[in-house]
Amino acid sequence: MTLIPPAEPIRVVRIIARLNIGGPALHVIHLQTGLDPARFRQVLITGSENPGEGSLVGLARARGVDLTEIPTMVADASLRGRDLRALAAIVRVLRRIRPHIVHTHTAKAGFLGRVAARLAGVPVVVHTFHGHILSHYYGPLQTRGLRLMERGLARLTDRIIAVSDQVRRDLLDFGVGRPEQIAVIPLGLDLGPFLVCEAHRGGFRAEIGARPGERLVGIVGRLFPVKNHRLFLEAAALLAREMPAVRFAVVGDGVLRGDLERLAASLGISDRMVFTGWRYDLPRVYADLDALAVSSNNEGTPVAAIEAMVAGVPVVATRVGGVPDLIADGETGLIVPPNDAEALAAALHRVLTNAALAESLAAGARAFVVSRFTVQRLIADTEALYLDLLRQKGIKTPESPASAPS
Repeated sequence: MTLIPPAEPIRVVRIIARLNIGGPALHVIHLQTGLDPARFRQVLITGSENPGEGSLVGLARARGVDLTEIPTMVADASLRGRDLRALAAIVRVLRRIRPHIVHTHTAKAGFLGRVAARLAGVPVVVHTFHGHILSHYYGPLQTRGLRLMERGLARLTDRIIAVSDQVRRDLLDFGVGRPEQIAVIPLGLDLGPFLVCEAHRGGFRAEIGARPGERLVGIVGRLFPVKNHRLFLEAAALLAREMPAVRFAVVGDGVLRGDLERLAASLGISDRMVFTGWRYDLPRVYADLDALAVSSNNEGTPVAAIEAMVAGVPVVATRVGGVPDLIADGETGLIVPPNDAEALAAALHRVLTNAALAESLAAGARAFVVSRFTVQRLIADTEALYLDLLRQKGIKTPESPASAPS
């Protein structure tokens, strides 16, 4: 096998279906900008966002990401003619760049990118599951088909990365990959702005017209079925009966916004609830929340929960996916059963009416997140994985500047 000369950077092509607002897009932007440019030359391939999802393409370009857009790559659970065109386009890019590593993120990019990588003869292929679409995402037939597809794709993959221990366990339960093939690399975020968000206190409350003394509960994320905002609204209606001085903020956007606004009206809580759309000033939002709810049917590691935890906002979340790996019930947050509006409302009520509990949860959560979910740790873990996989293939890797002889 051809060796990489020590002076030549390792070529990495990272592929994600779209840079919509959310955790996976932030994750790849951090990797693209954080890995040592003296050792890695990276290109990011992305597709088109779906309507209402918002875009982080501008952020990626502003941070200097080398970005190749393939509009025919669209995230959905079907295979169409445009997917063949996207596959051909990805193969052309890979044959031009000749990467040593292809690293895919999200399901559609994972399918097209891994097939393209093998067609182009890429030595190392890696895929990250940011949670997954293999449970509670689509109907039974689609879910069964996706599980079969992922089992086959695992055979094309040198290493599968899960963002939490529970996601790894789920993959093995679904027959995706072998135990020795799946590594756990938790998310890493830029925590700095959330550590100092207190400086923004009062601004968001004033913007939405919250009155003095009112408590403010938020939910942050795209308005999509798996996030189960309906459960949040049902819990909000129950909580509003117990606490007259409480308001709610739905931060995010998506295909379900109209339905959710109509549901809020039918539940009689429209006057207490604001739908903000997408926000690019989340530290300012978290600064004024008294609690954050995560009502999802499935999660890998919810980024909104991490952000709230480091911002000092108590989190109440459903016990799904990787949530228990993030939140220790009663220590760093509260966990409730999924699809139980009464339990979610009761847990939020506990946090809002028990100041000592809220302070204890917030302190424990912040300490845990700061110790585990930094960008620096994510970069170090990913670099170590890449270098190990290259060595296993017999590919020589360049020395880091710190270890090179003077």
